[in-house]
Amino acid sequence: MDKAKVRLFVEGRLGVGAAVTLNDRQAHYITTVMRLGQRAHIRLFNAENGEWLGRIDDAGRGHCLVTIEAQCRPARAEPGPALVFAPVKKDAIDFIVIKATELGAAALLPVWTRFTAVQRLNLERLRANAIEAAEQCGRLSVPVIAEPAPLTALIAGWGSGPALFVFDRDRGSPLKAVLPAAAEQAPPSPGLLIGPEGGLAPEELDALEALPFVTTVAMGPRTLRADTAALAALACWQAFAGDW
Repeated sequence: MDKAKVRLFVEGRLGVGAAVTLNDRQAHYITTVMRLGQRAHIRLFNAENGEWLGRIDDAGRGHCLVTIEAQCRPARAEPGPALVFAPVKKDAIDFIVIKATELGAAALLPVWTRFTAVQRLNLERLRANAIEAAEQCGRLSVPVIAEPAPLTALIAGWGSGPALFVFDRDRGSPLKAVLPAAAEQAPPSPGLLIGPEGGLAPEELDALEALPFVTTVAMGPRTLRADTAALAALACWQAFAGDW
């Protein structure tokens, strides 16, 4: 079982004896990139059924059939924060999605803000990036990637649920004071909000700070790129209050 190094995310039921047909991309990866053939073993997983060992029973150009033999890991909850972020240019947003998946984000929520420069997103590409990162890092779940929404709409729909931490260079209490205190309170998985290049507009920050579920967090004296700030916030949350 330990020799099965390839992990693939699949949708649908996984269980002993189930026959799983891989999609075209996965079949190409298995047969052409990894050069695996009949009787080779791979791992298949999803959040609902956990991780399973499968045997390749039929493989060829553009197709691959796998039969499930045994469970490797049962399904389990993988709670994590929701990363709320303003879309940035292609390479940077791909980086955010990949690394946020590795860092345990449960959801990725893009928002339009006053200074957001990017106006279009390829959600299919972003989901593909998240799936590949989940396959490589060993998690069972793939983060939910929401349709982008205006910041005002996201806040209006936030309700009285989890806390929302808004990260800014200048405003708020120091990070080292806020997150350890949040860890002691053991809140539900929160939202971590990062603005675009140039940051959130003053009026956006004013409106956010007036909300009872929002805490602003100062990120120190240096001006960080948006992608750096997003991943720094996630890493700090996981270190102080998450699953690290």
